[in-house]
Amino acid sequence: MSMKQGNESNEYTRPASSGELNSWKRGFTPQAEIWNGRIAIAGLIVGLSILLVSNFIFPG
Repeated sequence: MSMKQGNESNEYTRPASSGELNSWKRGFTPQAEIWNGRIAIAGLIVGLSILLVSNFIFPG
């Protein structure tokens, strides 16, 4: 049994293209996890922005 060394890849470790990462796929896939992270960060930014704006408009 030989182990692959270096930058060689097999069917499980091949790098994904940008088109494949941005595709909208359902289920527990790497693409779904990427979109989940993007949407979570967008939600945090919107939530923090609302808090900051409301503190400037209605201080104290």
